[in-house]
Amino acid sequence: MRSKLIRNAYESLLTMAAVLLCWGAALWLEGAAGLHTDVPVLAVALALTLSSSQRTASTRRRLAALVLLPVAAAGAQFLGRLIMHHYAAGAAVFTLGISLGIWIRRFGPTATRAGTLMTLPFVALLVVPGPALPPAAERGLMSWFWAAAIGVLACAGVWLVQGLGDRYGPGRPDPVRPAPRRVSLSRPRPSTRMALQMAAAVAAAFLCGRLLFGDHWPWAVLTAYVVASGNRGRTDVSRKGVERFLGATVGTLLATGVAAAGITGAASVAVMFAILTVALWLRPLNYAYWAAGITTALSLLLGYFGQNATGLLPTRLAAIALGAALSITAAWCLLPVDAPAPALPFRGSGGRAQAEGGRLGAG
Repeated sequence: MRSKLIRNAYESLLTMAAVLLCWGAALWLEGAAGLHTDVPVLAVALALTLSSSQRTASTRRRLAALVLLPVAAAGAQFLGRLIMHHYAAGAAVFTLGISLGIWIRRFGPTATRAGTLMTLPFVALLVVPGPALPPAAERGLMSWFWAAAIGVLACAGVWLVQGLGDRYGPGRPDPVRPAPRRVSLSRPRPSTRMALQMAAAVAAAFLCGRLLFGDHWPWAVLTAYVVASGNRGRTDVSRKGVERFLGATVGTLLATGVAAAGITGAASVAVMFAILTVALWLRPLNYAYWAAGITTALSLLLGYFGQNATGLLPTRLAAIALGAALSITAAWCLLPVDAPAPALPFRGSGGRAQAEGGRLGAG
């Protein structure tokens, strides 16, 4: 446990170094190009979510990320405007895109990684509190260009920090080997079931979130996505939903205490990054730590942008509870996914049988 905590601390510091680098570069770009103040937030969100997936990535995977992430970021920029002006259509496109990233897992590890990269800007879209560009730059090709540029900036910042860490630090951790494919004779395939559950939970979160919480719907949608992602069965989804809610409750109390202490402006940004560092450090131990940290950090971020973060905390907590409940309901009632079963052995020459078993277990 001690060695694990030390390794987690190093990895969290490395991630935050990349986040701070992207934050500083985006701040400079904001001032130089006259962009909106939300641009640094978009850079931080992408760097934060990209760091873990790129930590042990090969050169080929990183080049793929350099192509996919800017394209997905540009698409998310368009999607953000679509949701703002045509909520129903934007919600439908968002739901389809998130579900597609899960459904394509049936095509193997490469498709799975591509789906993960495609969804990163979608998740960042729920975190950024508004359009990432000023109204004058929100039309035409310029909006897509700047969104793609932020995606390239996030890739470059993450790779630079991780490369320096590998050279001068203790080195990168061993890559996680993909688990052997399990034989699954059930229909629809697990990837299809998880995609349908995600679609149902996210669509319901868009609808109920808008009806119950108005402009604060992203909290319900974000929670529905987080709880339903990485579905390993009904029990797993239920556990994550409870941990998400408990962590958010603790984060709500922490944010209230920070607000009561009168911490604002640049000091609140420093506290936000410190809390994120601790949350990253403890995240491998239990997801509730990350939920508490991210709730506190986003509350401070809302305060930094001038919103009454303390007054919004009850609304945020209710939206998180709704999103978790929707994902848990979808996992239990809509084509439930069973926990992975041990792989079945194959005897004899096995060539055709193993290939068929891999095909049945794909997804």
